[in-house]
Amino acid sequence: MNFGLEVRGVSKSYGAQKAVDNVSLTVPGGQFVCFLGPSGCGKTTLLRMIAGLETPSGGRILMNDRDVTAMPAHKRNFAMVFQALALFPFLTVEENISYSLRLRNIDAKARRARVEELLALIKLPDIGPRPVNQLSGGQRQRVAIARALAQEPALFLLDEPLSALDAKLRDHMQVELRLLQQKLGITTILVTHDQREAMTMADTIVVMADGAVQQIGAPTEVYRNPANRFVASFIGQSNLFDAEIADSGHVHIGGRLIAVKDTPPELEAGAKTALSIRPENVRLHRGGANVANALPGQVIFIRDVGGSIEVRVACAGIEVIATTTPADWAGLNPGEAVSVELPADWCRVLTA
Repeated sequence: MNFGLEVRGVSKSYGAQKAVDNVSLTVPGGQFVCFLGPSGCGKTTLLRMIAGLETPSGGRILMNDRDVTAMPAHKRNFAMVFQALALFPFLTVEENISYSLRLRNIDAKARRARVEELLALIKLPDIGPRPVNQLSGGQRQRVAIARALAQEPALFLLDEPLSALDAKLRDHMQVELRLLQQKLGITTILVTHDQREAMTMADTIVVMADGAVQQIGAPTEVYRNPANRFVASFIGQSNLFDAEIADSGHVHIGGRLIAVKDTPPELEAGAKTALSIRPENVRLHRGGANVANALPGQVIFIRDVGGSIEVRVACAGIEVIATTTPADWAGLNPGEAVSVELPADWCRVLTA
């Protein structure tokens, strides 16, 4: 049985600075997990401890129910692709991919067969004889992935490997890498600061900040039900309003009583909190119509970016962002009075 990876209370300190603070998580066998967070949040340090390149200050790391915390990196059978790729520039593609196989004394015929298999897998079947320094960025990226996969690792680790690619190629490689992982069924962890990348690729997202896990969940769950203010602001675009609890189904915002789906049970009436609602879930009604669960406002800015239209509305000291599609656009103008409806089912009251 493939138990996958388990991290139990892992911490890492550099003097008085805690880079990773008591992190626990499970990566089931065959899953694709993204560690997502801003620079300096501890995600790469956590990945390096899993890889065996850093020693934890505390906690344990298990792979397939086997404790590997103190095991040297080269004995873990984990493969890692670094941000800089670290290919050997003056070797051919074939020589790069087969490097780990040579170290394991695999015979030449078996090495060639494995290289051909991997080149077909990354959809570059004819580039084996080419020097790596003659490849494009996307080709080098694929070769780095193939080299890592050559050793048939139990765990595949990727540290922001797509960050140097241009936007279009990056989008393409995100899909290609996810399809490759699904085909192989290999347990994979990707570190990224790009929330779109994490949403595209992951079965599970681990959101990190200040060395600690903020939320773990499926991409849609993390997006639609953020655990706190940090997650709501970091994952996608969100309206975040200071609010005060009225009762279990209502909060006060901008002098108005707004119905919400529910409030955290630990927050009592009068407690200060925050409310989050995504711009695509805000509804605008022309002319300041009397609409339930709404704030009166005035359009101050409209931005048409082709696939969507963004509208900013001033509501008694609060700025609300709403987005819609061109097909649903009501043709509002700056200065026009509107009612800004905040549908209760999409209003999330956040914990601290």
